[in-house]
Amino acid sequence: MDPDPAMNGARGPPSLRRLQCSALSGNAFQSANPGRDVQLVGTARFLGEDVAKIHDPVWGVTGSLGDSQCYLGVQEKVAAIQAALSERVRSDELAVRLIAPAYTIGVSDGQLNGTPGMRFSLIGRELVNESIDLHLNANTIAGLIAVVACDKPPVGTLAAILEHNAPAVLLSDGSIRPGSDPQTGERIDIVTGFQFAGDPDPATRTRIALHACPGQGSCGGMFTYNTMQTFIAVLGMEPLQMVAPASDDPRRLQEFPDQLIDCLVAMTDAGITPRDIVTPESLRNALTVTIAMGGSTNVVLHSVEIARAAGFDLWDDVLSQSEFNALSRRLPVLVNMRPFGFYSMVDIDAKGGLQVIVKELLQAGLLDGDALTCTGETLAEQVRRLDPPAPVGEVIHPVAKPYKDTGGLRLLHGNLAPDGGAVLKIAGVEGGLQDGVFRGRARVFNSERQLIEALEQDPDSFADHDMVVIRYEGPRGAPGMPELLDPTSRITALCRQRNITIALMTDARFSGGSVGLVIGHVAPEAFLGGPIALIEDGDTITIDINADRMDCLELDAADESARRAQAWRAATEANGGIHPDVTPVSSRVLTRMRTSSRPALSGAGMTTG
Repeated sequence: MDPDPAMNGARGPPSLRRLQCSALSGNAFQSANPGRDVQLVGTARFLGEDVAKIHDPVWGVTGSLGDSQCYLGVQEKVAAIQAALSERVRSDELAVRLIAPAYTIGVSDGQLNGTPGMRFSLIGRELVNESIDLHLNANTIAGLIAVVACDKPPVGTLAAILEHNAPAVLLSDGSIRPGSDPQTGERIDIVTGFQFAGDPDPATRTRIALHACPGQGSCGGMFTYNTMQTFIAVLGMEPLQMVAPASDDPRRLQEFPDQLIDCLVAMTDAGITPRDIVTPESLRNALTVTIAMGGSTNVVLHSVEIARAAGFDLWDDVLSQSEFNALSRRLPVLVNMRPFGFYSMVDIDAKGGLQVIVKELLQAGLLDGDALTCTGETLAEQVRRLDPPAPVGEVIHPVAKPYKDTGGLRLLHGNLAPDGGAVLKIAGVEGGLQDGVFRGRARVFNSERQLIEALEQDPDSFADHDMVVIRYEGPRGAPGMPELLDPTSRITALCRQRNITIALMTDARFSGGSVGLVIGHVAPEAFLGGPIALIEDGDTITIDINADRMDCLELDAADESARRAQAWRAATEANGGIHPDVTPVSSRVLTRMRTSSRPALSGAGMTTG
């Protein structure tokens, strides 16, 4: 029998062999405290589990639920995994108490974009973390399989798993399949819907709304959902082959449940914990693959949060901002995917899955193949076992002939971002840069709503080389740092119609579906009096991706910068300590976010201390 870590003070999960040896027969059950045991007995009987195991280590299944197509397939997958786990516990005589599934609450980014409700999206990541933390610790869970959907619940779930640090594995619910415009036959999706929001024809808008998102599943392009599922799988916390299949793919119900249980068994038997898997090396791997796939700017927020939960500072322990930019410059983009390309994640699956891209990057020497994964194998061993085909172009491209020559993301610094961290998605830029430089005129809006109203009521007022500035929408300002998919999509459509470039910068963030010359996470945010709060209409804004800089010409003048800062402080003091352009809040969680949020560069989550 393996030694019991609890007997010598060591932390870690019990081995599966010890679990098997400790199994009790139903006749051997004795209660030391009927008051505590009576509900354990009742629950076990209701679930059809062995009453004799009510004091054995607890395993469970969790899922994400919310008002969106993203979550429609979750309960079915949770039920399939629960049934497979129950059968495995019986057939292998595991000394495991299997408890009922539990669910967290998520919101729909797609349905809420452009509305006040979008402020709750990033907050949802924090509340999922807390609810999973409650579940794991109150129920002393020793093994978990988590089914996750949309893009904030997976990150919150993984953060809680890392903090708890008992064996666990994640399953992404899967992507939605693309829609089809019945009039043109063209593929359409949720981003198409936002890009048609400004179309003057009600019939066209309605046709797109009725056909863009058929079925179930999370957004199908290389938006934030697939960015983070790619990140989590390459990180080692989800098997690689489980990312690309659609939400309604039969493998998710027929094959993946047993494979996930194999992972949980392997981790438990080998004493592997999530923090053994999530290391600086695996975090670099995950960032490398997401950049090489043109992933969402949100990975800059979420990778910081995941690293924090694993005990690391991303920028100190994993890679610096300059190293991040060097990596992005060095990496090509290997996939032709929405929003900057044509295809969706289901097409990646048809060409062999995420493992094709990982293998290509491994062979190019761009990944650390020795990183441990939830299968019990290293990343290289997992890819070798899966044996994916080589990329042939069109959907997945080889490193030697990439879809785009340089990586997807860039972190900017300058007098508008003195600490850096402002993020630009290079893969999504459609024009406006001359020799890597954009110069524009500032047009300032003190909320997302102000910009949407201007785009709806007077779109012709926007001109070539405008630099739209949206502020007071940061982690504390909004609060909640909403995504700005609605206005960026309208601006994209306007630019394409008129063949112009309108850039945008903000202390908020962007959906993975946003394209164009858009810069988010500008900090310090306007709510805190950062430089973005001092920009005035007509100021000259320069973006230089050669030097990774963003600057306001007028703020280079010390006297002018000081005058504007003093005026901002005076207005704030006269308004009771909050600038009058900041939107008041009364919601409990919004108030909490406003008073406790960390900066974007630190993940924009709520402080825990």
